Amino acid sequence: MDRSGHGIRTHGKNSEFQNELHESNRADVDMGEECKSSETSYPEKSREATESESDSWSGSASLVEKSALEINGDECQAPPEIPLVNKYEMNVDSEQESQSLNIVSVDVLGPGVPVKDGKGLFVVPAVGMEFESEEHAYKCYSRYAVMEGFSIRKDFVNKSRVTGAVVSRRFTCYRQGYRPSKHTLNTRKPRKETRTGCLAHMTIAWQPYGKFRVTNFENKHNHEFVNPSTAHLLPSQKRLAFAEAVEADLASSSGVDGVPKLGMGFESEDHAYEFYNSYAGKVGFSVRKDYVNRSKIDGAVVSRRFTCFREGFRQKDKRDLNIKRPRKETRIGCLAQLVISRQSDGSYRVTNFEEKHNHELVAACRIRMLRSQKQLVAAQIAEGNAIEGRKIQLKSAYEVSCNSIGDCVDHEYDPVDQRSKLISKCTREMRDGEAEKIQQYFQSKKVKNPSFFYAIQLDADNQIANIFWTDAKMVMDYSDFGDVLCFDTTYRINEDCRLFSPFVGVNHHKQMVIFGAALLYDETVDSFKWLFQKFLEAMSGKKPKTILTDQDEIVSEAISTILPDINQRVCVWHVYQRALKQLSHMFIGAPPFVNDLLSCFFDHEEEEDFIASWNHMMDLHGLWDNEWLNKIFETREQWAIAYKRHIFCADIKSVQLRGSFILNLKKYLKSDSDVLSFLKQLGKMVNDWHYKELEANYDMSQNMPKLMGDVILLKHARDAYTPRIFELFQQEYETCLNIVVNQCIENGSLLEYKVSIYDQPREYTVNYNLSNNTVCCSCMKFEFIGVLCSHALKVLDYSNIRLLPSQYILKRWTREARV
Repeated sequence: MDRSGHGIRTHGKNSEFQNELHESNRADVDMGEECKSSETSYPEKSREATESESDSWSGSASLVEKSALEINGDECQAPPEIPLVNKYEMNVDSEQESQSLNIVSVDVLGPGVPVKDGKGLFVVPAVGMEFESEEHAYKCYSRYAVMEGFSIRKDFVNKSRVTGAVVSRRFTCYRQGYRPSKHTLNTRKPRKETRTGCLAHMTIAWQPYGKFRVTNFENKHNHEFVNPSTAHLLPSQKRLAFAEAVEADLASSSGVDGVPKLGMGFESEDHAYEFYNSYAGKVGFSVRKDYVNRSKIDGAVVSRRFTCFREGFRQKDKRDLNIKRPRKETRIGCLAQLVISRQSDGSYRVTNFEEKHNHELVAACRIRMLRSQKQLVAAQIAEGNAIEGRKIQLKSAYEVSCNSIGDCVDHEYDPVDQRSKLISKCTREMRDGEAEKIQQYFQSKKVKNPSFFYAIQLDADNQIANIFWTDAKMVMDYSDFGDVLCFDTTYRINEDCRLFSPFVGVNHHKQMVIFGAALLYDETVDSFKWLFQKFLEAMSGKKPKTILTDQDEIVSEAISTILPDINQRVCVWHVYQRALKQLSHMFIGAPPFVNDLLSCFFDHEEEEDFIASWNHMMDLHGLWDNEWLNKIFETREQWAIAYKRHIFCADIKSVQLRGSFILNLKKYLKSDSDVLSFLKQLGKMVNDWHYKELEANYDMSQNMPKLMGDVILLKHARDAYTPRIFELFQQEYETCLNIVVNQCIENGSLLEYKVSIYDQPREYTVNYNLSNNTVCCSCMKFEFIGVLCSHALKVLDYSNIRLLPSQYILKRWTREARV
């Protein structure tokens, strides 16, 4: 504040001003008579809300790495009897002395002693110390307060009635006084009490020669100080840091590097969100719009907080107890945030920025899965599609010019298997031009991806009879999850009934994966033998443990010849699909029949239960005369899940129940479009499957399944299994809590337990070996699905086994299945 005008005032005015100054120095000054509101900001910085601690600053703490504003030696003056050492005037001889000052505590220093803390020079206030301006006095006292460990507040101000200039000002500790009790009577969530009646303060008064002198200084507090590590969280320090940041932002081009900074300015709230969301996309987290403070006058946003999507914790809800599948816990109390506040000019500035997260950030390849990034990704995908469309147009002329196989592919690669020609003509002929289209489609796939594999079998007339194809991703999926293979022969393309046969499986998230596919124009044994040979060739000779097929004798014969040593069983899903077609007339007027049929096929793992359910369905709906049902019942041991439970099937039937090819490709299988449209749609669907696995991997890395209780075994299983498999495991553990041990027969290290569910007659036999911690149950659920049953878990708990034995954690079901 410029004080030069005081020197030319009249003697009368100066005398009156001296009287006001004298009155202001009295200890019993009437604050209510002369105090004025301190709502105005410093004229040279035009900032609001720096006078009071009750300003609308965010309650969350920010980590301010910048130091407080330096108070240079020329900004304040000590009393004449105490010499002030300016940091620019220190010579080499005083180096040791200055180093000793660095380690001296403020508490042991006398008033007016200059102290250097490594960030700049400040002076311990004392009565008689002088400052160039009121603001300089505030900065000096604030710097001293930070070093001590408390915050300050601008309290009363006494201004001249003639000129309006500040005559005296008092700065107090932020815990001065007491909050009036009348403001908290109707408040639901009252603020925490911070004021304790502290008397520490510093009072300054204007002097006739234009400077401000300390007239009163009280350094005793009635409360504890904060730690130096948290001093930057003090309100007054935050205000000074924000003011410094704003000045730095105005002096430089902030935001060039894309990293938010304290004091950074934005034109609007949306602009700030877009900037922070863009920064989050680069770093690897999602942004959520959290708290907002709006003006009671015009409803405009006064302040807004953007947080990390893992901020806070989900509130407990009584309804969660009745939810079978609770939502996964995503919030873990992350403090990363960005707070903006509206300024007097209508713009917004960053008042708080917390950079650190308490969780792992998302990898760059998974950024597009973040919720706040999806809009940005959608725009990028649209732009990428436009570019790809232009590339396709440029390549179209080249593709049309490819009239033969040799024109487009590597001459060393020959997809046509000349040694395995059929001895007869294929049973179905291709449409006109279809062979050329199929060849061009696979040739283009091979050009784009050299690892793409396809093979063609010719018939006796050198016409295409069968085609098999796979790619590198499918081969990798088979190497990880090829222990169970489902070969499907139930799909027909168009009216020509051309057979489309995919090789499918299930991954560690219990999602469908495809290992390869074939178009068959001939359905003889020789065709299927050739197909399985090419499949093994593409998979480097690796054979599956189990193969599931339809009830087809020709396919079964081919498998027995090419894959004689693997387990083979009929897929219950295929039998169920045939049942729906054979019994379609039963769906009219009998809605319960569908549920009874579904339950009979998929809900019974015990032979007795399955037969009882089957007989009940036949009696209830009068189906004993149905020849087809009687026929499949005779072959029940080949397909019913109550039989052959020693064969591992990876619970693929549950995956097929949730979705299948027939649902996604239905319109393309029955439409009049050519086979090329079908192949393109199939490629899109496979890409969607790959994307769903990426989403599941991302979700697995960010969220942990909710535990039903604080159980060591569940924690161990949750860390090992994928969320879908852990959900299945936790259901088994919940069931085991209601299982009782009826009998235990000991035979050396072998223990035989008889267990049953409480108040149910059926007993299960569980054998437990003490020497190697192996357990085996008569229900054979682990052998069939790969997850321990509730009966085995009961025996482990009964034997005080608190960690799941490693041999019962199949790698294909774990988070590390692809490692």
